This record gives sequence, structure tokens and C-alpha cells, in this order.
Amino acid sequence: MEYIFTLKYQLATEDQDMDTLVERLGEAGCDDALVGIGQPGRLALEFVREAASAEEAVKSALADVCKAVPGARLIEATPDLVGLTDVAEIVGVSRQNMRKLMLAHANNFPAPVHEGSASIWHLADVLSWMQARGTYALAQDVLDVARIAMRVNVAKEHQRVLGRHSDLEAFAY
Repeated sequence: MEYIFTLKYQLATEDQDMDTLVERLGEAGCDDALVGIGQPGRLALEFVREAASAEEAVKSALADVCKAVPGARLIEATPDLVGLTDVAEIVGVSRQNMRKLMLAHANNFPAPVHEGSASIWHLADVLSWMQARGTYALAQDVLDVARIAMRVNVAKEHQRVLGRHSDLEAFAY
């Protein structure tokens, strides 16, 4: 099955030559990723990876990037942290529809990770809640990738809080 996800990195000072970086990524197995280098010192890789599971797809991509760019530090795996507009787009409904759904089910709609003028949720939590309701047709691969992206991001933050920075160690789940 094909899984679509993005890995965002902060680059080390020695990894600023983008031509060399793109070549190393291709040699390491990241030839199934669209490479984004718009912001200085950052790297975004949008993968369309064939694998038996979302977990296998994301873990192999993390390993490939680590092999190609060992000094890079993972910022975020996506899709994970989203606003209602993002969820609406993924599900194929309007933002207003998502807001009505959230307000109508305030007692059991997933709690946001951050609540403010722009609240954010873990996409996996919202999609799982919607799937349990049975009223929305959701692509299982999107839910699977959202779950694994959330696990990677939570593990990364856990390692950061503990003061550890080993990329692959953080994702042993």
C-alpha cells in the first residue's frame, strides 16, 4: 500500500549544500520523496512510500533520512497536529461542518492539544472519533499514517524533554 506523509528536519551547519544533500537522500533510498528546501536550515520531505504498513513506511523513511543526513534533527512528522480547517480538508467537508460537529458533541469530541485562538488536535484522535461514529467514510491509510505520525512526534518530544537527541532511538516505540 502507498502511504503519504511528510518529515520536517532542522539541518546541521555542515548540511547546507542542497545539491549534495538531495543527491545523498536519493542514494539513501529517499527517491520516493519530494524534497522541499524553502526555508534556510530546514528540510521537508514529502514521501509517497510503498510499504506493508504505515509504521513500516515511516520507520524506513526515518532510517533512510538518518543514513543520508545524520546531523539532521527531526522537527515534525505529519499529518499530526491540525486545526479544524485541516481536518475538514482531509475528511472532505467544510470547516463550518467540522465546527458544528465539534460543538454538537462537545462532551466527547477529542480535546485539543492546544486550545486558543487557533486550537490544534492530533489528527489521529479526531479521525478515530469520527470513524467510531460511523458517519464519515475515512481512508484507513490516512488514519494509519496519522497514528504513526502522532507516535513519532510524541516520542520525539519525550526524548527532547529527557535531553536525548538520538533520532532512531526516539522512535523505537
